[in-house]
Amino acid sequence: MLETIGIQVDFTGRPFHFIGIGGIGMSAIAHVLLEQKLSVSGSDKRLNHITQRLQEHGACIFEGQTAENLAAFSAAADAQPGAPTGLTPQVICSTAISKTNPEYRAAIDLNCPIFHRSDVLAGLMQRYRGLAVAGTHGKTTTTSMIGYVLLKAGLDPTILVGGEVSAWQGNARVGSGPFLLAEADESDGSLVKFSPQIGVITNIELDHPDHYSSIDDVVRIFRRFADQAQILVACADCDTISKTLSPTTTYSINAESLADYRASDIHYGERGTSATVWERNQPLGQLNLQVLGAHNLSNSLAAVAVGRLLGLPFAVIAEALNGFEGARRRYELKGEANQITFIDDYAHHPSEIQVTLAAARLQAQNRRIVAIFQPHRYSRTLTFLNEFSQAFAEADQVVLTDIYAAGEAMIPGISGKTLAEAIKANHAGQHGGVSYQPTLKALSDYLSKMLRPGDVALFLGAGNLNQIIPDLIAFHRQCSVQHNGQPLAR
Repeated sequence: MLETIGIQVDFTGRPFHFIGIGGIGMSAIAHVLLEQKLSVSGSDKRLNHITQRLQEHGACIFEGQTAENLAAFSAAADAQPGAPTGLTPQVICSTAISKTNPEYRAAIDLNCPIFHRSDVLAGLMQRYRGLAVAGTHGKTTTTSMIGYVLLKAGLDPTILVGGEVSAWQGNARVGSGPFLLAEADESDGSLVKFSPQIGVITNIELDHPDHYSSIDDVVRIFRRFADQAQILVACADCDTISKTLSPTTTYSINAESLADYRASDIHYGERGTSATVWERNQPLGQLNLQVLGAHNLSNSLAAVAVGRLLGLPFAVIAEALNGFEGARRRYELKGEANQITFIDDYAHHPSEIQVTLAAARLQAQNRRIVAIFQPHRYSRTLTFLNEFSQAFAEADQVVLTDIYAAGEAMIPGISGKTLAEAIKANHAGQHGGVSYQPTLKALSDYLSKMLRPGDVALFLGAGNLNQIIPDLIAFHRQCSVQHNGQPLAR
């Protein structure tokens, strides 16, 4: 991870240039800087709806990453009326940007200040009353829930989240209130840069074996974050948290727990979840959620705890959470066609897959669940091969494609086919089907033939798997249904 020693991020007018501005975390920071009337540019290998939105807000966007981009932006920034001239931009990178990147090399040659994106986020947080949500799983949903509560309570927060939320039409919003709420990422160790007023930890697991060698390494990072938070809210249901941290405030979905916030009288249904929420030994009232499953009830208790610490009445918190519809790619309904339900979910770790499939089973009841999975990273697939092989028990059919490398080099002997064979050895679905399609094209062709009316098609993964969903929906809307209930093959 990039370390910038002794140099502070300048928020007084010096321009910013993002290498990889289209990423979900990078673009959120860029949006906040733009809304604060700072000069922002950025590049990405491929432009998307996020870069288009930034451009509409005033960012200078370059397609492709070349050394010339920095010079072009510097000239454009100098030409702005009233802008300071002659200043090289502050260059912002994520861990994904290699030191051989041509823009990165140009930034060094031009003597630009270079910062990791976490440096900018930490600097922004210091200018507000900072709220940071960390954890191996559930960060995006929990951050979104807390943000929605603050928004509905009239606190007008600034929010940066690792997913897109319809309530603020993107992955960031800038408010005039005193709070900045952000998702704090542990994947590259940058979690230690944040010192929030309130920190939240949802759970702790090993998820990034490309960066951490053991769970002990992960715990050390979370412990530093915990020590730097003025108040720490954490889930008492996570054994690792219970054994290694001493939170200020705890929450639990176990009615018998000694946690500060807990749930009882829980009902998990196909349309949502209801529970009675307790604050220590006092019942606060009823919570009704549209989002499914135990994991989302747990996430909502984190939002309750933060809201109460900020002095909000439970009725205000509950009303907001009752209306929360979730973030994009978190069990997101993409459409229905030919009586097939298409759902997109970011789950890419065995634990995430298990809870997502459990939520799908609540909704699907007796319908057939087809889990379509794109493994993410060779290192993760290798490290958790056994756990992945047992994570699909709730699925009736499992379909895999090859690994989304996310920039990693191949590991001999590890592929989507390897994982498919491991899952097949353990899978006990009602129909017992596990298949492997090596490419997205082959996968799309296969699904057009095998999906049938009544199916819940659940697309799982952090890569580009979801790009095939629109075509599949379009195909199944157009195809007629034969007498045996199968759609016509294309």
